[in-house]
Amino acid sequence: MRPSANTAARLSRRGFLGTAAALGSAALAGGVEPAAVPRRGIKLGFDNFAIRGLGLDARQLVDHAVALECDSVFITDFGPFQGKVDDYSLGEIRRHAADRGIDLVLGSWSICQSSTTFKPDWGTAEEHLALGIRMAKALGSPAFRVILGNAADRLTPGGIDARIADTVKVLQAVSSQAADAGVRIAVENHAGDMQSRELLRLVEEAGPGVVGVNFDSGNACWALEDPLDALRRLAPHVVTTSLRDSMLWEADGGVAVQWTAMGDGCTDLPAFFHHFARHCPGVTVHIETISGFAKTFAVRDRGFWAAYPEARAADLAAFLDLAAKGRRLEPFRPDPTRPREECDREFQEAELARSLTYCRAKLGLGLRG
Repeated sequence: MRPSANTAARLSRRGFLGTAAALGSAALAGGVEPAAVPRRGIKLGFDNFAIRGLGLDARQLVDHAVALECDSVFITDFGPFQGKVDDYSLGEIRRHAADRGIDLVLGSWSICQSSTTFKPDWGTAEEHLALGIRMAKALGSPAFRVILGNAADRLTPGGIDARIADTVKVLQAVSSQAADAGVRIAVENHAGDMQSRELLRLVEEAGPGVVGVNFDSGNACWALEDPLDALRRLAPHVVTTSLRDSMLWEADGGVAVQWTAMGDGCTDLPAFFHHFARHCPGVTVHIETISGFAKTFAVRDRGFWAAYPEARAADLAAFLDLAAKGRRLEPFRPDPTRPREECDREFQEAELARSLTYCRAKLGLGLRG
C-alpha cells in the first residue's frame, strides 16, 4: 500500500530530525561542541529514485521536498506524471512547485537504440528525446537527463565506442530543439556504461553548448574510477547531479563496491565538494541514495578487461587506492517478520534523511534547513 503524501511527509520530517539529533549527540559525546560548517550557497535536493518505494507522484514529490526542507527535486523518470505529459498538466505541477519554492529537474531513460537498456515506450530515441525536451521546458527544468545504457553495452558489437557514436547521432539530431527550448541535455555516467574520459568525448562530439553531464558519483565507482578524479575531468560540463557515497574494499578476486548514505563510504567528500563548489557553479546537489548491497568487480581476472580495452593504469590505481581505504559492509537485511515493501520504504527514507542531514551539517550544502 502506498503511503499518502501527508504520511510520507511526516515520516520524512521525523526521520530527518532524528538523524540531525543523532549527529549532534555524537559530537557532544566527546565533550566537543559541533563545529558550524559555513554554507556554500549550493542548493540541495533529492533524486526521486532514492525513495522509489514510496511511489509518490510529481505533486507528492514536491511536498516531500518541502517536508525535508530541500531546495529541489529531480524527477528522473516519467512515471510520477501518471501519463499526463501535456503542457497544461505539466504547467500545473510547475506552479505547484514554484509556489513552494522548489526547483524541478526532469530526467528519463536511454536514448541509445542499440543499447541493451533501450525501451520503445516513448517511440524512437529521437522521439523520446524530443518529448523530454518539451516536458522539461513546460516544467521549467533547465536540463533533461538521459542515459546511454549500462556496463553490458561495453561487450556489445563495436563496444562502448559504437554505442557512443549511436548516441551522439541522436543528440545531434535533436540539438536544435534543445537549444530553442533553452534546455541542456544531461547525459549520465550510468551503471558502468562510460568512464569519465568516454563521457567527456561524447559531450565534445555531440556539442557541449547543448549537451552536458549528469554526474553520478556512485556510478563512477562502477566504472572503476575514484569519483573525485571523475568529477575533476567532467566538472566543466556538469549541469545536474545524482550523488551518493560509496564504500570500496578488497574482495576475493577483485574489489567490492557498496553504495551508501553520504558520510558512510570512503569517498573524500570534503575534497569532492571543495572542487564541486569551485568548478560547478550554480549546479544543484541531488542525493540519490541506493544502498544496502555490494557489487564485486573482478579486476584480477584478465577476461574482465575485455570490456575495457583502453583502460588506463593511473585510473585503476586510483580506484584500488580507494578500495585500500575502505572496509567491508554488511548488506541491508529486512526484518523477515514484516512486509518487504514496508522495510524497503523505511530503509530508503532513513538513508535519504541521513544523507541530507550529513550534507548540511558536515558539508555546508543547502539553502534551507
